[in-house]
Amino acid sequence: MQDIEKIYEEYFEIVNKYLFCLTHNSDISEELTQETFYKAVRKIDTYKGECKISVWLCQIAKNLWYDECRKNKKMIHTEEDYLHNLQPLDTIEEQIISNDEKVSLYKKMQVLDEKNRELG
Repeated sequence: MQDIEKIYEEYFEIVNKYLFCLTHNSDISEELTQETFYKAVRKIDTYKGECKISVWLCQIAKNLWYDECRKNKKMIHTEEDYLHNLQPLDTIEEQIISNDEKVSLYKKMQVLDEKNRELG
């Protein structure tokens, strides 16, 4: 198993960007990123190597975000909502589907090389 400091250094930015895609808030994404690594340290013995460490960490991050949403009953907004006076989505299911679509897009962007990932 890799040293946790090395894991933190290598995957911090990936997890933080992933959470920012979910939260649209740098403060919340930063806080949840810290919580993600804290939880990962406590649960490192449950990582069996069946997936990439980044996938495992992002799964922890996503679960923490969903917990945060349920706990605080925060509304998740799509970019379209921001453009239309920040009107919240009707249901939690729509919010989750919307965020899952953003996550899917983010994952697809990650396989592109740096030059193609940047938008003009």
